[in-house]
Amino acid sequence: MSAAIGWGLALAALVGGYLSYGWQGLVLAITVIVFWVLLQFSRAMRAMRQASARPVGQVANAVMLNARLRRGLRLVDVLALTRSLGTALHTDPQAVDETFAWVDGGGDRVEVDLHQGRVTAWRLVRAAAAGSGGA
Repeated sequence: MSAAIGWGLALAALVGGYLSYGWQGLVLAITVIVFWVLLQFSRAMRAMRQASARPVGQVANAVMLNARLRRGLRLVDVLALTRSLGTALHTDPQAVDETFAWVDGGGDRVEVDLHQGRVTAWRLVRAAAAGSGGA
């Protein structure tokens, strides 16, 4: 869901609550909005806690990660899939584009391109294909 839709729903809840029930409806709408924000924050912290407990850039199976990725996926969702922080390949602090990589035990690597925190593209680099280039 985009941020504009989320803010629009929050505004509609505030207006609808006030028009329906007065100040009590406004308080209820604010309570629901704060609860939703706390749920999102808790979800992000849980994903970061799981990712911090594993080696950076490691994933159990790069092929399975490649199959589960899709365009538009948020970075928090990618961290939940990998349960590991990715290795930054090239990240400019001023740019909105980032590339992270995850490697499995067999040497296969998934490189994920992000634009403003959302997946735009990804590549699976097989260890056999990378090693046979010089033969």
